[in-house]
Amino acid sequence: MSTEQPVDPHLVEQTKQQIRSLVVEIAQLAKQDLSARDFYGEFLSRVVSALAAMGGAVWAPGESGGLELQYQINLRDTRLPESQENLVRHGMLVHKTLTSGEGALVAPHSGEGENGQAGNPTDFLLILGPVKVDQDTRGVVEIFQRPGAPTTTQRGYLKFLLQMCDLASDYLKNRQLRHFTDRQTLWNQLENFSRMAHISLNPREAAYTIANEGRRLIECDRVSVAIRRGRKCTIEAISGQDTFDRRSNTVSLLNRLATAVVASGEPLWYSGDSSDLAPQVEEAVQEYVDDSHSKNVAVLPLRRPSDPSDEKAEHEPIGALIVEQIEDARPREGMVQRVNVVCDHSSLALANALEHNGLFLLPLWRALGKATWVLRARTLPKTISVVLVVAALITAMAVVPVNFTLLGDGELQPVTRRDVFSATEGTIVKVHVRTNDVVQSGQLLAEMDNPELDVAIARAHGELLAAQRKYSGIAEALHNQDRGKEPGERERLTGEQIQVEEEIRSLERQLDIHRTREQQLRVISPIDGQITTPDLERELLTRTVPPGKRLMSVADPKGAWQLEIHMDESRMGHITRAQHEFGKDLRVTYHLATDPAANHEGRVTEVHWSAELRGDKGNTVTIKVAIDKSELEDLLRPGATVKARVYCGKRSFGYRWLHDAIDFVRSRVLFPMNL
Repeated sequence: MSTEQPVDPHLVEQTKQQIRSLVVEIAQLAKQDLSARDFYGEFLSRVVSALAAMGGAVWAPGESGGLELQYQINLRDTRLPESQENLVRHGMLVHKTLTSGEGALVAPHSGEGENGQAGNPTDFLLILGPVKVDQDTRGVVEIFQRPGAPTTTQRGYLKFLLQMCDLASDYLKNRQLRHFTDRQTLWNQLENFSRMAHISLNPREAAYTIANEGRRLIECDRVSVAIRRGRKCTIEAISGQDTFDRRSNTVSLLNRLATAVVASGEPLWYSGDSSDLAPQVEEAVQEYVDDSHSKNVAVLPLRRPSDPSDEKAEHEPIGALIVEQIEDARPREGMVQRVNVVCDHSSLALANALEHNGLFLLPLWRALGKATWVLRARTLPKTISVVLVVAALITAMAVVPVNFTLLGDGELQPVTRRDVFSATEGTIVKVHVRTNDVVQSGQLLAEMDNPELDVAIARAHGELLAAQRKYSGIAEALHNQDRGKEPGERERLTGEQIQVEEEIRSLERQLDIHRTREQQLRVISPIDGQITTPDLERELLTRTVPPGKRLMSVADPKGAWQLEIHMDESRMGHITRAQHEFGKDLRVTYHLATDPAANHEGRVTEVHWSAELRGDKGNTVTIKVAIDKSELEDLLRPGATVKARVYCGKRSFGYRWLHDAIDFVRSRVLFPMNL
């Protein structure tokens, strides 16, 4: 009678469904862009689960020819790592499968006692399956299965594993295809970068191209280009920024870092550890990282390409390429190779740009090169015509005489006018006149108050009264003194009387001075005329003024008027020569700002000998001009703005236009002043 338990069909179907699901998942993994370690981890865990095995491992050939473990599950439970001999025998077994490219089932403890032969030293059934790509075995999948299963079941294990290895082969094929695609994309990017970097021979434009296109090729966060000028490096371009503040702290620190690395001559790769760097480089990179918070910084000196025939030739650095990663300190896959490629092409492009830009009189040669079209057959007649016109114009500018006048700003003022000043210190408490009021000579204009002066007058008056009373007492004592008695007392009183008399005279003089100052607190008009100062009350009332402060102006508008021109001091040479030539007939043409259409004439009557500073106008010299006030009867107003031209004789047409530039060249270039 049989003791075997019946197999549950439902359980069998459920198990098959789970296996199918795992196979579908493995097939989907093979199509995804995963790293080898991530794929083998997901792949092996599903294969072990589908076979209900104890564990497994994925092996691949290393660069040195040995085996490298890609991923493992429960490898320690096989006790292989406990014996070196077991490791060697097991490695030979895996290598045999790798070489033959055939799957294998290896029973537990097979090959024991055979020295130097491949074998299975474990207690598990080993199921080995090769992973091939175009008949080339790229790895071996090994499953650690429990022994004791029937032969048919073991063959099923092997068949299933070989099918899964085919899916792993699909993953490697897809990865290889993506690798070829990425390489093609990289070559396209490199070709585009090389072409763009060599387009311009302007160093600044080349630097900007290297920074922006280099960042795309390297796939980093930021690329900067520094150009060496003398012993220092200056940041010329930063990727993603058309303009930047060259005086900012970050750019200054980056300049210092580039200078330190270029001076050392060795490239810098910094990712957090600076223990093996030179002290000056370590200090510079730490300061920059603290300010910019970059996690990974690479600074590579850029050198001029050396002569291939001279292996020992090594040029001085011309700049530096700075590559930064801000968030991640780990360099991306292939980043170092890309940085080196960008560095090589950048060195050549920047060296060519600097060499071209350093040619002697480059702007002139460039302009001459662009101007060759004017000498072609079609344009030659036009060129000759233009040259003749320009020559005629230059000749006319140098020969044709015209009136030479100098323009200056001025103002209309009455000839008779006086400024009213404060004679003493005080606070203005009352203003008796307003702007445009007519006043008489001696008329009270304003009153000031000085409390300190009032106190001084009261004190001096009191001291004077006390001294006078004291003097009266001494005089009375002398009158009543008996001459026959105590002659020494009379002499004492007489001396004291003389002293008090001197004190009284001193106090009277002080009081007179104070009274005079008190009278000066009353501001009076010096002449008959009209107040011309605007907004008197707003400007003066309640203000404390020192002695000599200008308070207001009084002018006589009924008398003669004159024009005062404030001419720039640098033009006075022309005015002086014109005075010697024309004397009192030196005429002036002017117009008022309120009536620019009407021109009027006057004659120069006086030129001040000294210059004075007038705000933004600088040093100016005042020129007084006599005018006919009958022409301006309705426009006369003290301080009216005037534009005036002083006639200085005849000069050439060109000198009239360019006299300022000519005078500048004479004074600053041909005959500079030694300051």
